[in-house]
Amino acid sequence: MPVVVVESPAKAKTINKYLGPDYTVLASYGHVRDLPPKDGSVDTEDEFAMKWEVGNDSRKHVKAIADALKEDNALILATDPDREGEAISWHLQEALTKRRSIKKDTPVSRVTFNAITKDAVTEAMRNPRQVDMPLVEAYLARRALDYLVGFNLSPVLWRKLPGAKSAGRVQSVCLRLIVEREMEIEAFKPVEYWSVRALFETPRGQTYEARLVTLAGKKLDKHDLSNSTQAELAVQAITSRALSVTSVEAKPAARNPSAPFMTSTLQQEASRKFGMGARHAMQVAQRLYEAGYITYMRTDGIDMAPEAVAATRETIADRYGAEYVPDSPRIYKNKAKNAQEAHECIRPTDMTRDTKALKVTDDDQRKLYDLIWKRTIACQMAAARLERTTVEIGSEDGQVGLRATGQVVMFDGFMRVYEEGRDDVADEDDKRLPQIMQDDPARFSKTTLRDQFTKATSDGTDRAAKEAILSDNESVLALQHHTQPPPRYTEATLVKRMEELGIGRPSTYASIVTTIQDREYVRKDKNRLIPEEKGRIVTIFLLNFFRQYVGYEFTANLEEQLDDVSAGDRDYKDLLSKFWRDFSAAIGETSELRISEVLDKLDEALAPQLYPPREDGSDPRVCPKCGAGQLHLKTSRTGGFVGCGNYPECTYTRPIAGEGAEGEERLLGEDSGDDIWLKTGRFGPYVQRGEPTPENKKPPRASLPRGWSKDDMDLDKALTLLSLPRQIGEHPEGGMISSNFGRFGPYLMHQLADEAKPVYANLKDPNDVFEIGMNRAVELLAEKRSNPGRGRRAAAKALKELGEHPDGGAMQVLDGRYGPYVKWEKVNATIPKDIKPEDVTQEMAIELVNERAALKGTKKKAAPKKKAAKKTTKKAG
Repeated sequence: MPVVVVESPAKAKTINKYLGPDYTVLASYGHVRDLPPKDGSVDTEDEFAMKWEVGNDSRKHVKAIADALKEDNALILATDPDREGEAISWHLQEALTKRRSIKKDTPVSRVTFNAITKDAVTEAMRNPRQVDMPLVEAYLARRALDYLVGFNLSPVLWRKLPGAKSAGRVQSVCLRLIVEREMEIEAFKPVEYWSVRALFETPRGQTYEARLVTLAGKKLDKHDLSNSTQAELAVQAITSRALSVTSVEAKPAARNPSAPFMTSTLQQEASRKFGMGARHAMQVAQRLYEAGYITYMRTDGIDMAPEAVAATRETIADRYGAEYVPDSPRIYKNKAKNAQEAHECIRPTDMTRDTKALKVTDDDQRKLYDLIWKRTIACQMAAARLERTTVEIGSEDGQVGLRATGQVVMFDGFMRVYEEGRDDVADEDDKRLPQIMQDDPARFSKTTLRDQFTKATSDGTDRAAKEAILSDNESVLALQHHTQPPPRYTEATLVKRMEELGIGRPSTYASIVTTIQDREYVRKDKNRLIPEEKGRIVTIFLLNFFRQYVGYEFTANLEEQLDDVSAGDRDYKDLLSKFWRDFSAAIGETSELRISEVLDKLDEALAPQLYPPREDGSDPRVCPKCGAGQLHLKTSRTGGFVGCGNYPECTYTRPIAGEGAEGEERLLGEDSGDDIWLKTGRFGPYVQRGEPTPENKKPPRASLPRGWSKDDMDLDKALTLLSLPRQIGEHPEGGMISSNFGRFGPYLMHQLADEAKPVYANLKDPNDVFEIGMNRAVELLAEKRSNPGRGRRAAAKALKELGEHPDGGAMQVLDGRYGPYVKWEKVNATIPKDIKPEDVTQEMAIELVNERAALKGTKKKAAPKKKAAKKTTKKAG
């Protein structure tokens, strides 16, 4: 029985079912070897020789494969069909050869399949090959580059920028995108402009809306009406003239479906439609692939196998009718060079199996499969046929012109099944228009447009809209707008941008976006990626001292060279040699710089952003607090900031993002001889009485409650916060009732004489801290005492049993105080926010607790020795 090796136990289980008892199928559990994180793992003096090490977690899996080979002297490497999969096969072959488990007479072969189906697996077994060394060399080049950049650049960051954690070949370029977008937003100056629309009525009483496009006989550009005076004149120009329909033009149009999914487009669409992070989307897709439901999910390819195209067209005809099947199959060609070694798109393995026929209960798996199935079906369907109508309305003197646009779907085609999501709101008005005839009078409708302004501001159509001008008959409306800065990246739009620039590859996008968040360089807020101060200062440092290596074109060119290696057209050691020659020189130059020199250069580079001109014309670098010291860029463990050069006499600081010349500290006033300050710290804005002194190292301070804006803070509000806790009054049974803000929000506190500990009752509204009266306070405390379990944390509730850990001991998903987590013996591993507790599998739990155990240095029990499994021998005849 040959030994077949795949990556995961789930995949092993599925393949074992297809191959039967004639094969022993084992899992490698991912990469078996890696470069140890120490100097010399890549020897730049010895043709970039690499010193590999079998990981602690992988040793037992390698041993299991070696033990199986003692009895079954044949090895079939069936890891994933991409560069990473080829590397794992190579690692396994090398590791097993090193421990002499592979002998001279041991046949070793490599098989790949793009889908885990019986036909695909058995076909692959009939066509074995050897490990593809050009693919392996492309992996070796990538791994060496990542090691050389990370291992040499990260220490420079640690020494020059306290608090910086790491840099990476692709990670740092990705971070640069986010930081530069934030700087664009901060530098953006909004421009006011107005638009004018009118509501008309046909002779049959149907209404339609048109927008002003011509004024004073000239075509209007978007920003031509720049103030309310011009807008009011435009409204008057429209209402003072008789208008008629000058032309009605209907043009046929067609919309073609989107190409089938590849990795990046699947991540983008899962983010748009379900809010899934890139990493979570790939985890869900991995489980669908391992269960045999979809083809391999890491690919740059968008082409489909001919048999899959034929099956898709048959399914379309059966479900929707022959009119939805185009005359010839749609052919999608890969745009990327050497697209992940020419893999197929991501598609269902069986086109007749829709989501209803899927044998999974996991909600995210069902949603993602439905998305893949619909996109694949749609990509082979007929185009949608539309009729786009444009109605021109004008005055007889030609001074005023308005336009109404709309469309009618004549045949829905692929749109019956699927439409691609959008990252931004479309500008085109796709409303359906009533029947309008040329030369009809354009009469103003009796219906008002008054509600349009409210809608525009409430639904986010124009976040900056503040004013509107209505005509006397309320059928013509002028609406104020402001130009908007470019939006912050979401994971979907960031992946799309990286793809456009040729940075990274599909298999790396999810891990890169996760890494920059784990490093605390970027945070995610309402699905948008925002750079932290730490991320800003790292990016600015790299742009000033290693600009070439965070360059978009340089990184994309390097990716192309790596593709040449995988195609066998370039020597990987030559690539590494050329890169290292220049990179090591840049490292050497920067290593000699003192921290003060680095900060001075960054301070100079950032001067326009850090020290914008002040309205009064004073020096923007003079400290606004002491009026004497000069402001300078400084660093700390939490990132970069601007501080006064007179420290410690002056303690003024503000973030490098800043808020103009006035910075993040604001003097609110004086009380009892103390200055009352509004400051911003690591955990947000707060108010403080006075400054630290040797006698009073920790002056009184209070954080701003949730919902309080620092822009609205004044002296009275600050003193109210600093006066907390508030004493509400004496409880009827004795003891003072007080209110305050705590770690978990606003609360009441009271303690009776016979109680060992105070009783705390949560308040829903932050304002209750200042306004709640005695009667309500006594009532809430009584409720709390009668039902103490509502606030007191009970033992963590078990949400799911996960079976045994490979090292022994049961695993569970528990509902903890800070969210769901996996418990195994004394190890508690937090479940990532983008994963639902019910979706946690045994394999996922093992990975989470092993990572947590390694982090804590927890010593795991030795796995109990198991009896050797009896071999199943095939009977003859």
